[in-house]
Amino acid sequence: MIEKIGALWPEIILFAAACIVMVVGLSPTAAVRRLCAPLAGAALIVAGIVAWFTTPAAHGPLPMLPLFGKTLVAGVGVLLALLLAGTPDREYESAIARGATGYDPIRANRAEFWAFFLFSLTGAMLCAGADDLIWLFLALELTSLPTYIMVAVSTGRNRSMEAAVKYFFLGALGAAVFLYGFTLLYGGTGTTRLFAPAGEPSIASILAAQAAGPGINAVAMTGLVLSFLGVCFKIAAVPMHFYTPDVYQGASSAVAGFLAFVPKAAGFFTILILAGAAGWWGSSPVDAGGSLPQPLHQIVLIVAILTMSVGNALAVVQSSAKRMLAYSSIAHSGYMLVGVVAGPGPANAPYTSNGVAAVLFYLLSYGVMNLGAFAVLASLERRRADGSADEADDVNDLKGLCATRPLLGWTLVLSVVGLLGLPPLLGFWAKLPLFTSAISSNEIGLVIVLGLNSAVAAYYYLRLASVALLESPELTNDTVRSSPFPARAVAGLASAVGIVLLAAWPLNQWAMQGGRYQRVEPLKAAEGTPPARVDAGAPAAR
Repeated sequence: MIEKIGALWPEIILFAAACIVMVVGLSPTAAVRRLCAPLAGAALIVAGIVAWFTTPAAHGPLPMLPLFGKTLVAGVGVLLALLLAGTPDREYESAIARGATGYDPIRANRAEFWAFFLFSLTGAMLCAGADDLIWLFLALELTSLPTYIMVAVSTGRNRSMEAAVKYFFLGALGAAVFLYGFTLLYGGTGTTRLFAPAGEPSIASILAAQAAGPGINAVAMTGLVLSFLGVCFKIAAVPMHFYTPDVYQGASSAVAGFLAFVPKAAGFFTILILAGAAGWWGSSPVDAGGSLPQPLHQIVLIVAILTMSVGNALAVVQSSAKRMLAYSSIAHSGYMLVGVVAGPGPANAPYTSNGVAAVLFYLLSYGVMNLGAFAVLASLERRRADGSADEADDVNDLKGLCATRPLLGWTLVLSVVGLLGLPPLLGFWAKLPLFTSAISSNEIGLVIVLGLNSAVAAYYYLRLASVALLESPELTNDTVRSSPFPARAVAGLASAVGIVLLAAWPLNQWAMQGGRYQRVEPLKAAEGTPPARVDAGAPAAR
Protein backbone atom coordinates (compact mmCIF):
# COMPACT_ATOMS: atom_id res chain seq x y z
CA MET A 1 0.00 0.00 0.00
CA ILE A 2 2.85 2.38 0.81
CA GLU A 3 4.29 1.74 -2.67
CA LYS A 4 0.93 2.70 -4.19
CA ILE A 5 0.86 5.99 -2.31
CA GLY A 6 4.43 6.71 -3.38
CA ALA A 7 3.32 6.50 -7.03
CA LEU A 8 0.35 8.81 -6.49
CA TRP A 9 2.01 12.06 -5.36
CA PRO A 10 0.92 14.00 -8.49
CA GLU A 11 -2.70 12.96 -7.95
CA ILE A 12 -2.47 13.80 -4.25
CA ILE A 13 -1.20 17.30 -5.13
CA LEU A 14 -4.10 17.88 -7.51
CA PHE A 15 -6.60 16.58 -4.97
CA ALA A 16 -5.24 18.94 -2.30
CA ALA A 17 -5.32 21.83 -4.76
CA ALA A 18 -8.94 21.02 -5.63
CA CYS A 19 -9.88 21.24 -1.95
CA ILE A 20 -8.10 24.59 -1.61
CA VAL A 21 -9.72 25.97 -4.76
CA MET A 22 -13.12 24.88 -3.50
CA VAL A 23 -12.66 27.11 -0.44
CA VAL A 24 -10.97 30.03 -2.22
CA GLY A 25 -13.69 30.16 -4.85
CA LEU A 26 -16.35 30.83 -2.21
CA SER A 27 -14.64 33.90 -0.81
CA PRO A 28 -16.81 37.05 -0.63
CA THR A 29 -13.84 39.02 -2.01
CA ALA A 30 -13.65 39.09 -5.83
CA ALA A 31 -9.85 39.35 -5.86
CA VAL A 32 -9.58 36.16 -3.80
CA ARG A 33 -12.07 34.32 -6.01
CA ARG A 34 -9.99 35.20 -9.05
CA LEU A 35 -7.08 33.20 -7.55
CA CYS A 36 -8.78 29.91 -8.50
CA ALA A 37 -7.31 29.74 -12.00
CA PRO A 38 -3.71 30.66 -10.97
CA LEU A 39 -3.84 28.14 -8.11
CA ALA A 40 -5.05 25.40 -10.46
CA GLY A 41 -2.31 26.21 -12.97
CA ALA A 42 0.39 26.27 -10.29
CA ALA A 43 -0.82 22.92 -8.90
CA LEU A 44 -0.57 21.38 -12.36
CA ILE A 45 2.98 22.65 -12.83
CA VAL A 46 4.02 21.21 -9.47
CA ALA A 47 2.19 17.93 -10.17
CA GLY A 48 3.94 17.59 -13.53
CA ILE A 49 7.37 18.13 -12.00
CA VAL A 50 6.63 15.70 -9.17
CA ALA A 51 5.33 13.12 -11.68
CA TRP A 52 8.54 13.37 -13.67
CA PHE A 53 10.72 12.62 -10.65
CA THR A 54 8.57 10.22 -8.62
CA THR A 55 6.54 8.06 -11.01
CA PRO A 56 8.02 4.54 -10.97
CA ALA A 57 7.91 1.98 -13.77
CA ALA A 58 4.73 -0.06 -13.59
CA HIS A 59 4.17 -3.78 -13.76
CA GLY A 60 2.78 -4.94 -17.04
CA PRO A 61 3.48 -4.59 -20.76
CA LEU A 62 3.71 -0.76 -20.81
CA PRO A 63 5.86 0.08 -17.79
CA MET A 64 6.52 3.72 -18.75
CA LEU A 65 2.93 4.64 -19.65
CA PRO A 66 2.17 6.14 -16.18
CA LEU A 67 5.13 8.54 -16.42
CA PHE A 68 4.24 9.65 -19.93
CA GLY A 69 0.53 9.94 -19.19
CA LYS A 70 0.84 11.96 -15.99
CA THR A 71 3.34 14.46 -17.37
CA LEU A 72 1.29 14.81 -20.56
CA VAL A 73 -1.91 15.52 -18.65
CA ALA A 74 -0.17 18.04 -16.40
CA GLY A 75 1.51 19.86 -19.30
CA VAL A 76 -1.58 20.22 -21.47
CA GLY A 77 -3.61 20.93 -18.31
CA VAL A 78 -1.63 24.13 -17.72
CA LEU A 79 -2.65 25.39 -21.18
CA LEU A 80 -6.24 24.35 -20.51
CA ALA A 81 -6.21 26.39 -17.29
CA LEU A 82 -5.30 29.46 -19.37
CA LEU A 83 -8.00 28.61 -21.91
CA LEU A 84 -10.71 28.28 -19.25
CA ALA A 85 -10.03 31.71 -17.74
CA GLY A 86 -13.24 33.65 -17.21
CA THR A 87 -15.54 30.74 -18.05
CA PRO A 88 -17.52 30.23 -14.81
CA ASP A 89 -19.84 32.92 -13.41
CA ARG A 90 -19.04 35.46 -16.09
CA GLU A 91 -22.49 37.13 -16.14
CA TYR A 92 -22.88 36.80 -12.38
CA GLU A 93 -19.48 38.34 -11.61
CA SER A 94 -20.23 41.16 -14.05
CA ALA A 95 -23.51 41.90 -12.26
CA ILE A 96 -21.70 41.96 -8.92
CA ALA A 97 -19.07 44.35 -10.29
CA ARG A 98 -21.81 46.71 -11.54
CA GLY A 99 -23.55 46.63 -8.17
CA ALA A 100 -26.67 45.06 -9.70
CA THR A 101 -26.60 42.26 -7.16
CA GLY A 102 -24.69 41.16 -4.09
CA TYR A 103 -22.48 38.12 -3.77
CA ASP A 104 -24.30 34.92 -2.83
CA PRO A 105 -22.14 31.77 -2.54
CA ILE A 106 -25.18 29.61 -3.33
CA ARG A 107 -25.38 31.15 -6.79
CA ALA A 108 -21.64 31.08 -7.48
CA ASN A 109 -20.09 28.23 -9.52
CA ARG A 110 -16.43 29.25 -9.70
CA ALA A 111 -15.28 27.07 -6.78
CA GLU A 112 -16.99 23.94 -8.07
CA PHE A 113 -15.90 24.54 -11.66
CA TRP A 114 -12.18 24.74 -10.89
CA ALA A 115 -12.35 21.92 -8.37
CA PHE A 116 -14.04 19.69 -10.96
CA PHE A 117 -11.42 20.75 -13.50
CA LEU A 118 -8.69 19.44 -11.22
CA PHE A 119 -10.64 16.31 -10.30
CA SER A 120 -11.09 15.42 -13.97
CA LEU A 121 -7.36 15.80 -14.64
CA THR A 122 -6.66 13.70 -11.55
CA GLY A 123 -8.84 10.96 -13.01
CA ALA A 124 -6.95 11.06 -16.30
CA MET A 125 -3.65 10.66 -14.42
CA LEU A 126 -5.07 7.73 -12.47
CA CYS A 127 -6.13 6.06 -15.73
CA ALA A 128 -2.54 6.15 -16.98
CA GLY A 129 -1.30 4.27 -13.89
CA ALA A 130 -4.21 1.87 -13.38
CA ASP A 131 -3.35 -1.79 -12.80
CA ASP A 132 -6.71 -3.06 -11.57
CA LEU A 133 -10.19 -3.10 -13.12
CA ILE A 134 -11.80 -1.42 -10.12
CA TRP A 135 -9.16 1.29 -10.08
CA LEU A 136 -9.59 1.78 -13.82
CA PHE A 137 -13.38 2.09 -13.56
CA LEU A 138 -13.18 4.64 -10.74
CA ALA A 139 -10.50 6.63 -12.57
CA LEU A 140 -12.59 6.77 -15.76
CA GLU A 141 -15.62 7.96 -13.84
CA LEU A 142 -13.57 10.52 -11.93
CA THR A 143 -12.49 11.86 -15.31
CA SER A 144 -16.01 11.96 -16.74
CA LEU A 145 -18.39 12.95 -13.95
CA PRO A 146 -16.91 16.45 -13.38
CA THR A 147 -17.18 17.22 -17.09
CA TYR A 148 -20.99 16.96 -17.02
CA ILE A 149 -21.13 19.79 -14.48
CA MET A 150 -18.48 21.82 -16.31
CA VAL A 151 -20.59 21.71 -19.47
CA ALA A 152 -23.77 22.72 -17.60
CA VAL A 153 -22.22 25.81 -15.95
CA SER A 154 -19.91 26.81 -18.82
CA THR A 155 -22.38 29.46 -20.08
CA GLY A 156 -25.52 31.11 -18.80
CA ARG A 157 -27.54 29.75 -21.73
CA ASN A 158 -30.09 26.94 -21.64
CA ARG A 159 -28.24 25.16 -24.42
CA SER A 160 -25.37 24.38 -22.03
CA MET A 161 -27.74 22.61 -19.65
CA GLU A 162 -29.33 20.76 -22.56
CA ALA A 163 -25.89 19.66 -23.75
CA ALA A 164 -24.99 18.51 -20.23
CA VAL A 165 -28.15 16.39 -19.98
CA LYS A 166 -27.42 14.68 -23.31
CA TYR A 167 -23.82 14.17 -22.30
CA PHE A 168 -24.79 12.71 -18.91
CA PHE A 169 -27.29 10.14 -20.17
CA LEU A 170 -25.12 8.95 -23.03
CA GLY A 171 -22.18 8.88 -20.62
CA ALA A 172 -24.18 6.63 -18.30
CA LEU A 173 -24.80 4.30 -21.25
CA GLY A 174 -21.10 4.18 -22.07
CA ALA A 175 -20.19 3.54 -18.43
CA ALA A 176 -22.71 0.69 -18.23
CA VAL A 177 -21.25 -0.95 -21.33
CA PHE A 178 -17.63 -0.89 -20.25
CA LEU A 179 -18.51 -1.84 -16.67
CA TYR A 180 -20.38 -4.88 -17.97
CA GLY A 181 -17.30 -5.67 -20.05
CA PHE A 182 -15.17 -5.42 -16.92
CA THR A 183 -17.42 -7.89 -15.10
CA LEU A 184 -17.15 -10.38 -17.96
CA LEU A 185 -13.39 -9.91 -18.03
CA TYR A 186 -13.30 -10.72 -14.33
CA GLY A 187 -15.55 -13.71 -14.93
CA GLY A 188 -13.28 -15.03 -17.67
CA THR A 189 -10.06 -14.69 -15.69
CA GLY A 190 -11.05 -14.80 -12.02
CA THR A 191 -9.17 -11.66 -10.98
CA THR A 192 -9.52 -7.89 -11.21
CA ARG A 193 -5.76 -7.28 -11.28
CA LEU A 194 -4.72 -6.21 -14.75
CA PHE A 195 -0.99 -6.55 -14.11
CA ALA A 196 1.11 -8.05 -11.33
CA PRO A 197 4.71 -9.09 -10.71
CA ALA A 198 5.86 -12.22 -12.54
CA GLY A 199 4.44 -15.40 -11.09
CA GLU A 200 1.39 -13.74 -9.54
CA PRO A 201 -2.05 -14.03 -11.15
CA SER A 202 -3.23 -11.12 -13.25
CA ILE A 203 -5.54 -10.67 -16.19
CA ALA A 204 -2.57 -10.17 -18.53
CA SER A 205 -0.73 -13.32 -17.42
CA ILE A 206 -3.90 -15.43 -17.41
CA LEU A 207 -4.90 -14.27 -20.90
CA ALA A 208 -1.34 -15.02 -22.05
CA ALA A 209 -1.67 -18.53 -20.64
CA GLN A 210 -5.03 -18.98 -22.35
CA ALA A 211 -3.62 -17.72 -25.66
CA ALA A 212 -0.79 -20.25 -25.38
CA GLY A 213 -3.32 -23.04 -24.95
CA PRO A 214 -6.78 -23.37 -26.45
CA GLY A 215 -7.22 -19.63 -26.88
CA ILE A 216 -8.78 -16.84 -24.85
CA ASN A 217 -12.13 -18.06 -23.57
CA ALA A 218 -15.35 -16.58 -24.91
CA VAL A 219 -16.33 -14.83 -21.67
CA ALA A 220 -13.03 -12.96 -21.37
CA MET A 221 -13.01 -12.09 -25.07
CA THR A 222 -16.56 -10.73 -24.88
CA GLY A 223 -15.49 -8.68 -21.89
CA LEU A 224 -12.57 -7.21 -23.82
CA VAL A 225 -14.78 -6.27 -26.77
CA LEU A 226 -17.50 -4.70 -24.60
CA SER A 227 -14.93 -2.82 -22.53
CA PHE A 228 -13.44 -1.36 -25.70
CA LEU A 229 -16.84 -0.37 -27.08
CA GLY A 230 -17.76 1.32 -23.79
CA VAL A 231 -14.52 3.28 -23.71
CA CYS A 232 -15.29 4.45 -27.26
CA PHE A 233 -17.61 6.96 -25.58
CA LYS A 234 -14.63 8.60 -23.86
CA ILE A 235 -12.72 8.99 -27.11
CA ALA A 236 -15.83 9.93 -29.16
CA ALA A 237 -15.45 6.97 -31.51
CA VAL A 238 -18.18 5.33 -33.59
CA PRO A 239 -20.69 4.01 -32.48
CA MET A 240 -20.52 6.08 -29.24
CA HIS A 241 -19.94 9.42 -30.93
CA PHE A 242 -23.46 10.85 -31.29
CA TYR A 243 -23.22 13.27 -28.37
CA THR A 244 -20.08 15.01 -29.57
CA PRO A 245 -21.29 17.80 -31.92
CA ASP A 246 -24.26 18.81 -29.75
CA VAL A 247 -22.22 18.89 -26.56
CA TYR A 248 -19.32 20.80 -28.11
CA GLN A 249 -21.68 23.38 -29.59
CA GLY A 250 -23.72 23.73 -26.40
CA ALA A 251 -20.71 24.14 -24.12
CA SER A 252 -18.46 27.17 -24.14
CA SER A 253 -15.52 26.95 -26.56
CA ALA A 254 -13.07 26.67 -23.68
CA VAL A 255 -14.90 23.71 -22.11
CA ALA A 256 -15.28 22.12 -25.56
CA GLY A 257 -11.49 22.31 -25.91
CA PHE A 258 -11.19 20.63 -22.51
CA LEU A 259 -13.58 17.86 -23.59
CA ALA A 260 -11.64 17.34 -26.80
CA PHE A 261 -8.50 16.32 -24.90
CA VAL A 262 -8.96 15.15 -21.30
CA PRO A 263 -11.60 12.39 -21.68
CA LYS A 264 -9.90 11.34 -24.93
CA ALA A 265 -6.54 11.02 -23.17
CA ALA A 266 -8.08 8.96 -20.36
CA GLY A 267 -9.87 6.80 -22.93
CA PHE A 268 -6.74 6.05 -24.93
CA PHE A 269 -4.74 5.28 -21.80
CA THR A 270 -7.48 2.78 -20.96
CA ILE A 271 -7.53 1.27 -24.44
CA LEU A 272 -3.76 0.82 -24.42
CA ILE A 273 -3.92 -0.80 -20.98
CA LEU A 274 -6.67 -3.22 -22.06
CA ALA A 275 -4.91 -3.97 -25.34
CA GLY A 276 -1.66 -4.54 -23.46
CA ALA A 277 -3.45 -6.97 -21.14
CA ALA A 278 -4.87 -8.84 -24.15
CA GLY A 279 -1.46 -8.79 -25.83
CA TRP A 280 -0.20 -8.01 -29.33
CA TRP A 281 0.98 -11.53 -30.06
CA GLY A 282 2.86 -12.92 -33.03
CA SER A 283 2.58 -16.54 -34.01
CA SER A 284 2.73 -17.49 -30.32
CA PRO A 285 2.61 -15.71 -26.93
CA VAL A 286 6.37 -16.00 -26.74
CA ASP A 287 6.85 -13.57 -29.63
CA ALA A 288 5.45 -10.09 -29.19
CA GLY A 289 4.87 -7.89 -32.17
CA GLY A 290 1.89 -9.39 -33.96
CA SER A 291 -1.71 -8.27 -33.69
CA LEU A 292 -4.38 -8.21 -31.02
CA PRO A 293 -6.46 -11.36 -30.50
CA GLN A 294 -8.50 -11.83 -33.67
CA PRO A 295 -12.02 -10.80 -32.52
CA LEU A 296 -10.68 -7.71 -30.73
CA HIS A 297 -8.42 -6.89 -33.67
CA GLN A 298 -11.36 -6.96 -36.08
CA ILE A 299 -13.55 -4.80 -33.84
CA VAL A 300 -10.82 -2.15 -33.36
CA LEU A 301 -10.10 -2.20 -37.10
CA ILE A 302 -13.77 -1.67 -38.03
CA VAL A 303 -14.24 1.07 -35.41
CA ALA A 304 -11.09 2.86 -36.63
CA ILE A 305 -12.31 2.86 -40.25
CA LEU A 306 -15.84 4.00 -39.34
CA THR A 307 -14.63 6.66 -36.94
CA MET A 308 -12.25 8.24 -39.45
CA SER A 309 -14.78 8.13 -42.25
CA VAL A 310 -17.86 9.32 -40.34
CA GLY A 311 -15.98 12.12 -38.59
CA ASN A 312 -14.46 13.56 -41.75
CA ALA A 313 -17.55 13.10 -43.93
CA LEU A 314 -19.79 14.99 -41.52
CA ALA A 315 -17.20 17.70 -40.78
CA VAL A 316 -17.22 18.69 -44.45
CA VAL A 317 -20.87 19.85 -44.41
CA GLN A 318 -20.74 21.94 -41.21
CA SER A 319 -21.11 25.71 -41.07
CA SER A 320 -20.52 25.85 -37.30
CA ALA A 321 -16.82 25.95 -36.45
CA LYS A 322 -17.40 24.14 -33.14
CA ARG A 323 -19.39 21.34 -34.79
CA MET A 324 -16.70 21.08 -37.44
CA LEU A 325 -14.02 20.68 -34.76
CA ALA A 326 -16.26 18.20 -32.94
CA TYR A 327 -16.43 15.93 -35.99
CA SER A 328 -12.72 16.53 -36.49
CA SER A 329 -12.19 15.25 -32.94
CA ILE A 330 -14.07 12.09 -33.87
CA ALA A 331 -11.88 11.61 -36.94
CA HIS A 332 -8.67 12.04 -34.93
CA SER A 333 -9.79 9.27 -32.58
CA GLY A 334 -10.00 7.05 -35.65
CA TYR A 335 -6.48 8.03 -36.64
CA MET A 336 -5.13 7.09 -33.21
CA LEU A 337 -6.94 3.74 -33.32
CA VAL A 338 -4.77 2.93 -36.34
CA GLY A 339 -1.79 2.84 -33.99
CA VAL A 340 -3.68 0.52 -31.62
CA VAL A 341 -4.38 -1.84 -34.52
CA ALA A 342 -0.74 -1.71 -35.65
CA GLY A 343 0.56 -2.54 -32.17
CA PRO A 344 4.06 -2.03 -30.79
CA GLY A 345 5.84 -4.03 -33.46
CA PRO A 346 8.49 -6.68 -32.79
CA ALA A 347 10.89 -6.45 -29.89
CA ASN A 348 13.26 -3.47 -30.15
CA ALA A 349 11.25 -2.11 -33.08
CA PRO A 350 12.21 1.41 -34.19
CA TYR A 351 9.90 4.33 -33.49
CA THR A 352 8.48 4.25 -37.01
CA SER A 353 7.19 0.71 -36.42
CA ASN A 354 5.81 1.20 -32.91
CA GLY A 355 2.09 1.95 -33.14
CA VAL A 356 1.74 2.44 -29.38
CA ALA A 357 4.42 5.16 -29.35
CA ALA A 358 2.70 6.70 -32.38
CA VAL A 359 -0.60 6.88 -30.47
CA LEU A 360 1.03 8.58 -27.49
CA PHE A 361 2.91 11.12 -29.61
CA TYR A 362 -0.24 11.84 -31.62
CA LEU A 363 -2.21 12.34 -28.42
CA LEU A 364 0.33 14.92 -27.27
CA SER A 365 0.35 16.67 -30.64
CA TYR A 366 -3.42 16.65 -30.95
CA GLY A 367 -3.80 18.15 -27.49
CA VAL A 368 -1.54 21.08 -28.40
CA MET A 369 -2.96 21.70 -31.89
CA ASN A 370 -6.63 21.32 -31.05
CA LEU A 371 -6.29 23.61 -28.03
CA GLY A 372 -5.10 26.40 -30.34
CA ALA A 373 -8.19 26.18 -32.53
CA PHE A 374 -10.58 26.29 -29.58
CA ALA A 375 -8.57 29.11 -27.99
CA VAL A 376 -9.26 31.26 -31.06
CA LEU A 377 -13.00 30.58 -30.87
CA ALA A 378 -12.99 31.29 -27.13
CA SER A 379 -11.20 34.60 -27.76
CA LEU A 380 -13.87 35.92 -30.14
CA GLU A 381 -17.39 37.06 -29.26
CA ARG A 382 -20.43 38.20 -31.21
CA ARG A 383 -22.62 40.89 -29.70
CA ARG A 384 -26.29 40.04 -29.31
CA ALA A 385 -29.19 42.46 -29.73
CA ASP A 386 -29.63 42.76 -25.97
CA GLY A 387 -26.01 43.80 -25.49
CA SER A 388 -24.80 40.44 -24.15
CA ALA A 389 -22.19 38.36 -25.95
CA ASP A 390 -21.99 34.87 -27.39
CA GLU A 391 -18.76 33.17 -28.38
CA ALA A 392 -18.05 33.13 -32.11
CA ASP A 393 -19.17 29.89 -33.72
CA ASP A 394 -20.09 30.41 -37.36
CA VAL A 395 -17.30 29.99 -39.91
CA ASN A 396 -18.19 33.43 -41.32
CA ASP A 397 -17.23 34.98 -37.97
CA LEU A 398 -13.62 34.08 -38.82
CA LYS A 399 -13.46 35.93 -42.15
CA GLY A 400 -10.37 38.10 -42.49
CA LEU A 401 -9.16 37.23 -39.00
CA CYS A 402 -5.50 37.40 -40.02
CA ALA A 403 -6.05 40.99 -41.14
CA THR A 404 -8.16 42.22 -38.24
CA ARG A 405 -6.56 40.22 -35.39
CA PRO A 406 -3.25 38.79 -36.65
CA LEU A 407 -2.37 36.90 -33.45
CA LEU A 408 -5.65 35.00 -33.39
CA GLY A 409 -5.75 34.59 -37.17
CA TRP A 410 -2.32 33.04 -37.50
CA THR A 411 -2.94 30.88 -34.44
CA LEU A 412 -6.01 29.48 -36.18
CA VAL A 413 -4.13 28.93 -39.45
CA LEU A 414 -1.24 27.12 -37.75
CA SER A 415 -3.63 25.03 -35.65
CA VAL A 416 -5.82 23.77 -38.49
CA VAL A 417 -2.91 23.23 -40.87
CA GLY A 418 -1.18 21.30 -38.09
CA LEU A 419 -4.30 19.21 -37.52
CA LEU A 420 -4.33 18.49 -41.24
CA GLY A 421 -0.77 17.19 -41.00
CA LEU A 422 1.07 19.37 -43.50
CA PRO A 423 4.87 19.45 -43.17
CA PRO A 424 6.92 20.70 -41.47
CA LEU A 425 4.49 21.36 -38.61
CA LEU A 426 3.95 19.14 -35.58
CA GLY A 427 0.90 17.38 -37.04
CA PHE A 428 2.92 15.93 -39.92
CA TRP A 429 5.47 14.32 -37.61
CA ALA A 430 2.64 12.99 -35.46
CA LYS A 431 0.69 11.44 -38.32
CA LEU A 432 3.67 9.95 -40.17
CA PRO A 433 4.38 7.20 -37.56
CA LEU A 434 0.73 6.09 -37.79
CA PHE A 435 1.27 5.38 -41.48
CA THR A 436 4.65 3.70 -41.04
CA SER A 437 3.59 1.52 -38.10
CA ALA A 438 0.47 0.35 -39.97
CA ILE A 439 2.59 -0.45 -43.03
CA SER A 440 5.07 -2.37 -40.83
CA SER A 441 2.20 -4.46 -39.43
CA ASN A 442 0.94 -5.13 -42.99
CA GLU A 443 -2.34 -3.24 -42.52
CA ILE A 444 -2.22 -1.87 -46.06
CA GLY A 445 -5.99 -1.47 -46.40
CA LEU A 446 -6.09 0.56 -43.22
CA VAL A 447 -3.25 2.77 -44.51
CA ILE A 448 -5.24 3.49 -47.68
CA VAL A 449 -8.32 4.46 -45.66
CA LEU A 450 -6.17 6.69 -43.44
CA GLY A 451 -4.70 8.41 -46.50
CA LEU A 452 -8.10 8.97 -48.11
CA ASN A 453 -9.52 10.41 -44.91
CA SER A 454 -6.57 12.75 -44.56
CA ALA A 455 -7.35 14.01 -48.06
CA VAL A 456 -11.02 14.58 -47.15
CA ALA A 457 -9.98 16.43 -43.99
CA ALA A 458 -7.94 18.82 -46.13
CA TYR A 459 -11.18 20.31 -47.45
CA TYR A 460 -12.57 21.62 -44.19
CA TYR A 461 -9.24 22.42 -42.55
CA LEU A 462 -8.10 24.47 -45.53
CA ARG A 463 -11.55 26.06 -45.61
CA LEU A 464 -11.01 27.38 -42.08
CA ALA A 465 -7.49 28.52 -42.93
CA SER A 466 -8.56 30.27 -46.14
CA VAL A 467 -11.48 32.02 -44.44
CA ALA A 468 -9.11 33.53 -41.89
CA LEU A 469 -6.19 34.19 -44.24
CA LEU A 470 -7.58 34.97 -47.70
CA GLU A 471 -11.11 36.33 -47.32
CA SER A 472 -11.98 39.91 -46.51
CA PRO A 473 -13.80 40.72 -43.27
CA GLU A 474 -17.57 40.98 -43.68
CA LEU A 475 -19.18 44.37 -43.22
CA THR A 476 -21.23 42.88 -40.41
CA ASN A 477 -18.11 41.69 -38.63
CA ASP A 478 -18.09 44.82 -36.50
CA THR A 479 -20.31 42.80 -34.17
CA VAL A 480 -17.41 40.38 -33.60
CA ARG A 481 -15.07 41.53 -30.86
CA SER A 482 -12.23 40.11 -28.80
CA SER A 483 -12.90 38.38 -25.50
CA PRO A 484 -12.02 40.39 -22.37
CA PHE A 485 -9.88 37.47 -21.12
CA PRO A 486 -6.36 37.77 -22.58
CA ALA A 487 -5.29 34.45 -21.01
CA ARG A 488 -7.24 32.67 -23.74
CA ALA A 489 -5.19 34.37 -26.45
CA VAL A 490 -2.04 33.48 -24.48
CA ALA A 491 -3.12 29.82 -24.51
CA GLY A 492 -3.59 30.04 -28.28
CA LEU A 493 -0.19 31.68 -28.73
CA ALA A 494 1.47 28.96 -26.64
CA SER A 495 -0.25 26.35 -28.79
CA ALA A 496 0.92 28.03 -32.02
CA VAL A 497 4.49 28.20 -30.75
CA GLY A 498 4.30 24.54 -29.75
CA ILE A 499 3.04 23.52 -33.20
CA VAL A 500 6.15 25.05 -34.75
CA LEU A 501 8.85 24.38 -32.17
CA LEU A 502 7.81 20.93 -30.93
CA ALA A 503 8.14 19.63 -34.47
CA ALA A 504 11.91 20.06 -34.10
CA TRP A 505 12.04 18.78 -30.51
CA PRO A 506 12.77 15.04 -30.10
CA LEU A 507 9.54 14.33 -28.22
CA ASN A 508 9.09 11.18 -30.25
CA GLN A 509 11.80 9.60 -28.11
CA TRP A 510 9.77 10.44 -25.03
CA ALA A 511 6.74 8.82 -26.66
CA MET A 512 8.92 5.84 -27.60
CA GLN A 513 9.74 5.33 -23.93
CA GLY A 514 6.06 5.57 -23.03
CA GLY A 515 5.16 3.07 -25.74
CA ARG A 516 7.94 0.59 -24.93
CA TYR A 517 6.28 -2.82 -24.85
CA GLN A 518 7.42 -5.90 -22.99
CA ARG A 519 5.66 -9.23 -23.20
CA VAL A 520 3.87 -10.65 -20.19
CA GLU A 521 4.91 -14.11 -19.08
CA PRO A 522 2.01 -16.58 -19.20
CA LEU A 523 0.91 -17.68 -15.74
CA LYS A 524 2.14 -21.19 -15.01
CA ALA A 525 -0.75 -23.00 -13.40
CA ALA A 526 -0.13 -25.62 -10.75
CA GLU A 527 -0.77 -29.22 -11.66
CA GLY A 528 -4.46 -29.83 -12.14
CA THR A 529 -5.30 -26.11 -12.44
CA PRO A 530 -6.46 -25.03 -15.92
CA PRO A 531 -4.91 -21.78 -17.15
CA ALA A 532 -8.31 -20.55 -18.30
CA ARG A 533 -9.20 -19.33 -14.81
CA VAL A 534 -7.32 -18.50 -11.64
CA ASP A 535 -9.15 -17.38 -8.51
CA ALA A 536 -8.54 -13.78 -7.50
CA GLY A 537 -5.46 -13.45 -5.37
CA ALA A 538 -4.71 -17.17 -5.30
CA PRO A 539 -1.11 -17.97 -6.21
CA ALA A 540 -1.79 -21.68 -6.47
CA ALA A 541 -4.64 -24.06 -7.16
CA ARG A 542 -7.06 -25.02 -4.43
